[in-house]
Amino acid sequence: MLIIYTKPGCPYCAKARDHYTAAGIAFEDRNAQDNPRFRKEMMALTGGDRTVPVIAEAGNLKQIGWEGRG
Repeated sequence: MLIIYTKPGCPYCAKARDHYTAAGIAFEDRNAQDNPRFRKEMMALTGGDRTVPVIAEAGNLKQIGWEGRG
C-alpha cells in the first residue's frame, strides 16, 4: 500500500495525489500536520525531515517532496 504524508494546502501534495490518482494507483493520504501519530510515522521515515509530501510504500521511504520541491 502506498502512503502519502501530506499537509493541508500543500500544492506539491496535491500534485502527488493527482499523479497517483491519474495513474490508477491506490494510496492512503495521511495528514501529518494535524495528526500527531501520522507526523511521528513520517518523521521516523525521513529522519526528521519535515518536507512534504513524503511517499512510502510497504513501510519503506520512497520519496521526499515532489518534482524536486515540497
